[in-house]
Amino acid sequence: METSAGAEPTPPAEGTRRSWIASQFPPFTSRQWRVFWISTTAGYWDSYDVALLSLALRQIQRGLGVAEASLGAVLSVIRLGYIGALLITPFADIFGRRRLLLYTIVGYTLFTALSATAPEIHSFVIAQVLARTFSGAEATISLVILAEEVDAAVRGWAIGLQGALAITGYGLAAIVFGFITIVPYGWRGLYTLALVPLLLIIPLRRLLPESRRFKAEALKGFSPHRAFEPLLLAFRAYPRRVATMFAVWFLYAMGAAPAMIFVPKYLQEVHHWAPAQVSSLYVFGGAIGILGNIFSGRISDRLGRRVMGGAFLLVGPFIEMMIYATGSRAVIAFWVGALFCDQAATTVLNTFGSELFPTSHRAAAGGIVMLARYGGGAVGLLLEGVLYHFTASHWSAVCYLLIAWVIAAIAMLTTFPETAGRELEAIAPEAEAVGFE
Repeated sequence: METSAGAEPTPPAEGTRRSWIASQFPPFTSRQWRVFWISTTAGYWDSYDVALLSLALRQIQRGLGVAEASLGAVLSVIRLGYIGALLITPFADIFGRRRLLLYTIVGYTLFTALSATAPEIHSFVIAQVLARTFSGAEATISLVILAEEVDAAVRGWAIGLQGALAITGYGLAAIVFGFITIVPYGWRGLYTLALVPLLLIIPLRRLLPESRRFKAEALKGFSPHRAFEPLLLAFRAYPRRVATMFAVWFLYAMGAAPAMIFVPKYLQEVHHWAPAQVSSLYVFGGAIGILGNIFSGRISDRLGRRVMGGAFLLVGPFIEMMIYATGSRAVIAFWVGALFCDQAATTVLNTFGSELFPTSHRAAAGGIVMLARYGGGAVGLLLEGVLYHFTASHWSAVCYLLIAWVIAAIAMLTTFPETAGRELEAIAPEAEAVGFE
């Protein structure tokens, strides 16, 4: 049942509650389904780009002449591009979610395509950094608009389903990577596929309505030169939430990013897999692993976000460590299990990020989350390069960094509030209504 912005939802009858728990899709209205499908496209091509950099890392490294000792630093700088999203997302709290979503897709697509024409590593890094800036803002805004449209009882489920569908961009990247030796210009040819969104997504995005909560509760009286005031308000109104969310995302990403991104290189160099074998793992194994998004979204709606998110965060790094410790085919099962936990934890964290801040600065707070998520990943990749000098092994270096992932799980379990089933206005009232933290 659709509810107006700010209204308390009517609890569903027990029979209705059982029916949506057993169903495959959330009980959305037609408007909510439209918002869901259009916003889901936001993360699809970002997933493709991220997966392609990881899958084709060996080929890109050779094609651009990147030394082994410099690889961690290069990946770290590229990941820092997401931090630039912090300069874009506050404008969604001023000018609206829909308009910013359209602008970000254009910027992301063009800079990703420019990556294909980079003559050397510096221009490739610049193009990738700018692409990450726009895709990070796009992903944040799409998550915000979905959270503001769906009902409280199924918010985690909706965000989990969105994440599962968006991450199928990894599947497309895995499929085309299997043909990297056949596609004209190799990895460069694969990057040109990023031009597809300009033809398919922009016309579709014109059907996206503006968030009702934004229309009802957006900050009033802000001019363009004051557009970063939502960002300042997030720090002033909810400082503890900003600090805990930032810390958990930063530590989690610091451990997870290096461990996940080096897997294709590890499989090719240690297990001697061919690109087609890596592709098959990402397609078929990934189809199982990404179910963690849907599972964690639904179960966190029922059993609570903090406990379930903390559990997935705690188990994930230990499974990830087994990937780099085994020399057998068990690596397949470990990779699928690690991906499942990673996606499950990410879904819960994304849901928290959309719930813990008011409408007036929800998108700006999303930019802060993006800073933590990808800043932590960048620091992790940079530290991987430092540890490589001492261990002479990428695989040992990434395992040491998994300690940060474990600390993130403990921090979530001990500091986060519970938000499952509550309306956004009850979780995070506007600052002027309740005073500052």
